[in-house]
Formats: sequence, structure tokens, C-alpha cells
Amino acid sequence: MVLTLPQPSKIWGQTSFAEIRGVWITKNDSDIWLDTPKLESSIQELAQLNFNTIYPVVWNSGYVSYDSAVAKRVGIPIIKAGNNKDMIAEITYQGHLNRLLVVPWFEFGFMAPPSSELALKHPRWLTNRRDGSKIGNSAAGQVVWLNPFHPQVQQFITDLVLEICTRYRVDGIQFDDHMALPRDFGYDPYTVNLYKQETKKNPPANPQDREWVKWRADKITDFMVRLNTLLKQRNPNFIFSVAPNPYSTAYNLFLQDWKRWVNLGIVDELIIQVYRPDLNSFVRELNVPEVQNARKKIPTGVAILTGLRNNPSPITLIEDKVRQARRYRLGVSFFYYETLWIEKPTETPDLRKAVVRALFYNPQPRFPVSKI
Repeated sequence: MVLTLPQPSKIWGQTSFAEIRGVWITKNDSDIWLDTPKLESSIQELAQLNFNTIYPVVWNSGYVSYDSAVAKRVGIPIIKAGNNKDMIAEITYQGHLNRLLVVPWFEFGFMAPPSSELALKHPRWLTNRRDGSKIGNSAAGQVVWLNPFHPQVQQFITDLVLEICTRYRVDGIQFDDHMALPRDFGYDPYTVNLYKQETKKNPPANPQDREWVKWRADKITDFMVRLNTLLKQRNPNFIFSVAPNPYSTAYNLFLQDWKRWVNLGIVDELIIQVYRPDLNSFVRELNVPEVQNARKKIPTGVAILTGLRNNPSPITLIEDKVRQARRYRLGVSFFYYETLWIEKPTETPDLRKAVVRALFYNPQPRFPVSKI
């Protein structure tokens, strides 16, 4: 079935899209992965609060969130939910039942824990720094990086993404700041030889060398273009969503040229991770040219941190950030569901829900009209 998406309207001579109102569903501190009734009531409540998009994690910590033939083929064991149900199928069904877009989140991208079966069974798939070291630090702890330039890695990622999007009737797939590579990496034998073949010289000793940065960033872009083409062949209306860091960080530190991806037309939705502790530093990232140019072409929003484990963000700060995002005509997505309603000494879950209800007082449907 070919899906028909709601058409954007014209406001003041510019394209206006339905405001993104999303939330990431992680496995951190989460019991909705284990409790089907709670999953149902949680998604129903999100719909009642006029959210329109959910991003459930399907790939993190070197494992997938479903029974994957691709994962088994490369030696990754399947870790099922405690209730032994296919929770991606459950989330997709409940999301669509409540007219929410369901866009699975490919959280770890090219990352994997050093102790994961993926890393241990496929050491040649890993890249390294110039000194040969492979382990880096991330928000998820210590990780290794799959080599995004290696054809076997590219095939594995492609197969995994196509499997997700073929097996489930989801509305798209989302890649974040880990569909990238820290600039210190890329000195593995495969990449060094490839660079030599194409440029007739050795990679620079300085990982910040502009030509070396661009060569690696362009290679990642080439892969993302091919991946987008394959997904669009399956379904032209499939949402290719990207949730990167602000551009300067994304490109200069992680070789992720998402501004070029937008200009190439392979990004259907952009959500920039603006995880800033104060309002002023948050606002500075909203009116930059690459963000404002993107919002004229595609649905664009910013990610707002609702809290981390046992440390929720104040609801007043969340409210202010949403209002500022709207001032710059941007949608929002909250990271992450389990901290949205978490209780603070001065804030009950009901109070936090009341603030969100007031912010999202009017519906902003994004659900494909052919499914309604």
C-alpha cells in the first residue's frame, strides 16, 4: 500500500509543516517494554496529549529489539523482552491505533560496546585511531566504532535497516549522532589503503586535517545516499529521519555532514540535539542558517532533554524551550519518555502532564491520511 502523507500548507510564502511533537522511547529505566497494558495506556496518553510521533529504539548496545535474522547471521544473540512479546510490533500497532507516526530509532549507529558479540566476532569491522587504540568514550560509556567505510559493515547496517523497515509497518527510520565517526578514527588498514588508492598519499597524521576530514565525511555521505535510495525503492513515502548534533559539532568532530544530506534531499525530517542546560545556550542553536534553511524544506525540530535517570529537567525549563523552539518555527522531540513524567520534590507527574497538555493544546496530525 502506498501511503499518502498530509500535504504541507503555505504560510507567508513559505512551506509550513505540521509541528513535530515527538518523544524517544528507550530501554533505560523502562517498564513499558515489559508490560503490554502499560505500553497501551502510555501510548494512548501520548495521543491524548497531542503528541504525533514516537521513536522507539531498535538498535543499541550491539543488540536489536526484535528477533532478527540479520543479527543471528553475524552472531548477535537475540535478547527478548521479559514478556517474550515482539515489542516493536506492539509499539507499531498501538502507535498507529492512536494515529501516531512510528519511526524506529537506530540509536547506536556505528557504535558497539567493546564486549559485545558484534565487536568480539568481527574485529576486522572495527576502526581505530592512529596509535592503534580502538576504544572511545561516549554518553553510553566505553564503545568501539564499526568502520563506516568497510563494505561488510555497510552491508550489515543496510541489511539491518531494511529488515526493520520490511518486517514492520513503520513510517520511517531515524539515525542520530552515532551514524557518524569521531574524527580521531579511520586509521585502520582498510581505510588507510582505500585513501591511498584514491589520493595517492597517506592519511595525514593530524586527524583534523581539512582534506582528511572531508574525505571521510564524504564517504559517510555516499553511504547514506545509497541507504536512502534503497529505502525509497521500498516505499517512496518512507521517512528518512536524522537527529544529529548541531552542525559544527557534527561535521568537525564526528564527520557527519548533515547539512549536505539535507541539501542532497535525502533527509525527510531533521531533529537537532540541542541538549543545553540553560535557555540562552539553547536559543543560540535555533536561529543558525543551516537550521532555518532546513525548516523551509522539511519538518524540522529540536531535541529537548526532559531528564536523565533520577534527575528530571525542571518542567519550567522544558516549557521555556518549547516556546523558544516555536518562536523559530521548529518542532520538538523529548529525550526521553521515561523522564517526561518523573516526579520531582516540587513537581508531580500530573503537574508535568498539565504543562505539556497546555503546550500541545491543539492537535497537529502527521499520521498518513491513507491510514486514517
